[in-house]
Amino acid sequence: MKPLRTLVAGLGNMGRSHALAYHANPAFEIVGLVNRSAPDLPEALAGYPLTADFPEALARLKPDLVSIATYSDSHADYAVAALEAGAHVFVEKPLATTVADARRVAAKARETGRKVVVGYILRHHPSWQRLIAESRALGGPYVFRLNLNQQSSGPTWEVHKALMRTTSPIVDCGVHYVDVMCQITDAKPVEVRGMGLRLSPEIAADTYNYGHFQVLFEDGSLGWYEAGWGPMMSDTAFFVKDVVSPNGAVSIRMPESARSDDIDTHTMTSTIRLHRIGEPDRDLSMADEPGHQALCDREAAFVAEAVAGDADLSRHLADAVASLAVCLAADESVRSGRPVKL
Repeated sequence: MKPLRTLVAGLGNMGRSHALAYHANPAFEIVGLVNRSAPDLPEALAGYPLTADFPEALARLKPDLVSIATYSDSHADYAVAALEAGAHVFVEKPLATTVADARRVAAKARETGRKVVVGYILRHHPSWQRLIAESRALGGPYVFRLNLNQQSSGPTWEVHKALMRTTSPIVDCGVHYVDVMCQITDAKPVEVRGMGLRLSPEIAADTYNYGHFQVLFEDGSLGWYEAGWGPMMSDTAFFVKDVVSPNGAVSIRMPESARSDDIDTHTMTSTIRLHRIGEPDRDLSMADEPGHQALCDREAAFVAEAVAGDADLSRHLADAVASLAVCLAADESVRSGRPVKL
């Protein structure tokens, strides 16, 4: 199969990592980069043509694949434009900023027959795959205790402030962890209750940089997720990953040295502890797990395989829409002060 002629839109932390994955994988040929500003690129990417005009680059280059890692409010429009131009799409999470837009992307994928892969990086992580398998083996109903708080300052805080103009922390990161919940329990989410607080005068008055929510499932399972961004966030208990059932628990345990401002920490597991009632606890070492760039490499390989093998990604897209709907309902609950039925 010929390499996929690839246009990369968005060169922030994730976009740059995806571009490096395409650069290193012979299944792809980068034909252009798109970014609103002229970023400081690593040497491996410095030779590719760069433009700020996405529609022009899409029309001129006619790529086979468009990789979208721009701000969330452009994801749906860029994805639909790429699909209409005949390209396959990789799009970072969240798929869109509204459920209607997410469904619009899914409908366009069905209409065009093109592939759409959403950047749920934990689906490609062997340690998280093990966590899900061990949790399912316990049997439900479940309590999910998940969070990812980030103590950010300097350039990282500037990125977070920019992200919050379109997407709250509980939506941006929450889609990953709601997706994990839904992979463990097959029950449908039925209600969401959210709370949030604006902890900085540097963000808009109608924005919050800390939030948490509870999601209730048809089988009685209960999920909790918490996310906060900013220089005021505590670095204590910033990474809680517990799945509890009537028969025991599966937990990710991090070393004391782990820091919330280290991007590799956001996907690392270090050790998985298996606790079954009446049995000694077991610790599974995850010392050889892939880092952030290696996970992006795995995502790129998945995209190439999906295109080459004409994979059916309808469930993948449906799951992405479903997890986004839960997180957007949580955001609605924060703003309205009322539970949201799904």
